[in-house]
Amino acid sequence: MPQAAGDTSPAPARAVWAWVSNLGGVALVAVLLWGLGTGPVLAALRRIDAPTVGTALLLGAVATICCAWRWRLVAEGLGVRLPLGAAVADCYRSVFLNATLPGGVLGDVHRAVRHGRDAGDVGRAVRAVVWERSAGQVVQVALAAVILLALPSPVRPYLPAAVGLAVAAALGLVLLARALPRSGPSRRARALRAAAADVRAGLLGRRRAPGVLLASVVVVLCHLATFVLAARVAGVTAPVAHLVPLTLLALLAMGLPANMAGFGPREGTAAWAFGAAGLGAAQGVSTALVYGALVLLAALPGAAVLLLFRRPSRQRERSTARTVNQGGSAAVPAAGLAGGV
Repeated sequence: MPQAAGDTSPAPARAVWAWVSNLGGVALVAVLLWGLGTGPVLAALRRIDAPTVGTALLLGAVATICCAWRWRLVAEGLGVRLPLGAAVADCYRSVFLNATLPGGVLGDVHRAVRHGRDAGDVGRAVRAVVWERSAGQVVQVALAAVILLALPSPVRPYLPAAVGLAVAAALGLVLLARALPRSGPSRRARALRAAAADVRAGLLGRRRAPGVLLASVVVVLCHLATFVLAARVAGVTAPVAHLVPLTLLALLAMGLPANMAGFGPREGTAAWAFGAAGLGAAQGVSTALVYGALVLLAALPGAAVLLLFRRPSRQRERSTARTVNQGGSAAVPAAGLAGGV
């Protein structure tokens, strides 16, 4: 339908921002390579050998299976059935799409909508993906705060103040949420009720919370191990205790929206962090780009899934134990999927 005159829909603005953010990520990598030279990067990429690829595939498999397990826990907590085998296949496809398409989030949108159509409840399936990705983000940030406080890094002197501000902001949001009305027919009240019910059923239940926490921690550790592996391939010989905080900063930067399939802020942050630590900005960029290559290689099983299961499943699975009234639930925007692990 053509857009009516005077329509103030934000869709064109979102499309423009998507292009700007994607091109911004590419431009940042190009500027870094122009300023630091392509020699170290090409040399590092040439050092990727069969044992390195095998290790990356193994770490990627563990991370993907844990993501699928976390997704299954959250989805079934919300009353949507999700077999673990199907979750693993969909997560592999999602990782591959995220690693090859702009934005780094389209794979998650795809698996959320596909699962919703198969289960007969798109809204609840989308919310399940949003909540499981949000849980991964929260665990990654909390783990990052602990590691960055414990190990030396360029940001360590500023962390106490940053953690204090983050805790204060979180408490402020909690108090604001408690002050808002939770009853009544308004859209805001319905959204608050749906969100509270989702968190209780999908994340905080005694049968869900330990698994969600464990899976999220393992995923973060697999990504960190892959980044340290990339640093070794790039020729960085610093101790692991010095490397982990630097690579963790680069991983956190991947959550920023201005990226092209993960490339952009990751390389910029790695250049700054490695340079500030005395390891050289060129080695930081090389490490980040080798990490991107290893992630792409580890995601290749997702390409096989994409080719083997091109046609959407016609089988519909009935939702079980609907813990949230669908009429009062609010769909979560796909933008909530961005970032995280």
